[in-house]
Amino acid sequence: MANIIEIKLPKAVAAALRIPPNDPRRQQIRVLKKLLKKARFTEFGQQYRFDEILLSRHPGKKFQEIVSVHDYNKIYNEWWKKTLEGVPDVAWPGKIKYYALSSGTSEASSKYIPITKEILRSNTINYVRQFVTMLGYEHLNRKAITRGFLMLGGATDLKKGKAGWYEGDLSGILAKKRPFWFQTFYKPGGRIAAIADWNQKLNEIVEHAREWDIGYIVGVPAWCQMCMEMVIEHYQVKNIHEIWPNLGFFVHGGVAFEPYKKGFEKLLGRPIVYIENYLSSEGFVGYKTREQARGMQLILNNNIFFEFIPFDEKNFDSEGNMVPRPDAKMIHEVEEGKEYALLMSTNAGAWRYLLGDTLRFVDLEHSEVVITGRTRHFLSLTGEHLSVDNMNRAIELVSNEYNISIPEYTVVGMPHGTFFAHKWYIGCNDPCNTEEIRKKIDQHLRMLNDDYATERDSALKEVFLEKLPVEKFMEFMVLKGKLGNQHKFPRVMKGKMREDWNLFLEAGKI
Repeated sequence: MANIIEIKLPKAVAAALRIPPNDPRRQQIRVLKKLLKKARFTEFGQQYRFDEILLSRHPGKKFQEIVSVHDYNKIYNEWWKKTLEGVPDVAWPGKIKYYALSSGTSEASSKYIPITKEILRSNTINYVRQFVTMLGYEHLNRKAITRGFLMLGGATDLKKGKAGWYEGDLSGILAKKRPFWFQTFYKPGGRIAAIADWNQKLNEIVEHAREWDIGYIVGVPAWCQMCMEMVIEHYQVKNIHEIWPNLGFFVHGGVAFEPYKKGFEKLLGRPIVYIENYLSSEGFVGYKTREQARGMQLILNNNIFFEFIPFDEKNFDSEGNMVPRPDAKMIHEVEEGKEYALLMSTNAGAWRYLLGDTLRFVDLEHSEVVITGRTRHFLSLTGEHLSVDNMNRAIELVSNEYNISIPEYTVVGMPHGTFFAHKWYIGCNDPCNTEEIRKKIDQHLRMLNDDYATERDSALKEVFLEKLPVEKFMEFMVLKGKLGNQHKFPRVMKGKMREDWNLFLEAGKI
């Protein structure tokens, strides 16, 4: 049979034929087929008839028809648990050598997320892609690119499991497996990176800070902010640029940056560029590819197949639990401005896996999204449908209006007489009038969310607010065993976490 020659059409011709040069649907179907081919001889692939899906004329639809959706508990109990015992070829070929420990922001016990050599390779490729993209940023300090970068992550001194695998924070695994060409620029270096005690690691970083020429910082905002504050205090300087004059940008992810921005700006001597990425323990989802973009572009061509479940009453119950057969959409079926929960199938053996994040498409042409919250982190006691995205925006507006920093907050829903109320706990070390802040947050939420405005004049009778030192939030995380780069404070308190929070505030302990 003669070889088939692939002809790449010029963009103008492709557009005339209505064939996009980088059609998202084609990219995703290509990724899905690659994943199915690789995993078709695994236990999972055999049970869910991957060969049959590959022979289908419409593999995406056939995949959705045959393969069940999974949250963490379901896929762990039915599949991943076996891999911890050293069983190979369960949901991905071979044995799993690494597990990222992830508790998210609501679960009490650690989750074991499989990390394969294939997904580590994919993550590295995406880091390089993001770096190349940053070179085109108009306002980027070019000197920063050639300087060192500080990566605040988990310990690279990983713990060994009984079947020969290793466990630790994803950031620690990534640092442990960093490429050789990465070594020259990487800080804090191998010795400090291996330290498991977070406070000891921060103190070591502070001690060596003046020796390093840091061009950019990578990490979760709360811990990076804490690190910079410690450096400034230790060296008795006015801002971080007196220690790191070439600091030009901050790469962040895992949590919305809006609540932290005001506090960050107070630590700087001049503006820096903020670059958001979307890296989870389960995979590298996307990153900001354009300086002025409103959202992050999903990575559609590198070993993650995405599905999007409309985040509504049809697909999720009042506690944010997914129904057994949700109405999942593929990339070409989504709508701009609508909220979705994210499903992922990856080259680490996650299949139709509910990540737990909710997102909204802000630019379909570029497949750009913003994270709006978590499937279980929202408040809808009376139908107010208040998302973390709404909350973050309200905090950002209030911070700007009063020139104060509110890096941490959480909200609980509660009965109020025969009706209901919300109570906000804000972490703020700046002087402010809490009653004014309370009223302003309520006003902004009324403008941001029509359902909230309606319910505030009906069954949602009151909004309360309590101001706490920022350190209180950190103390609670320490008591919960969630100190460090991988852990974020929950924006909505429910269930056991809320009970523990109340006990902590009442008695200072859990």
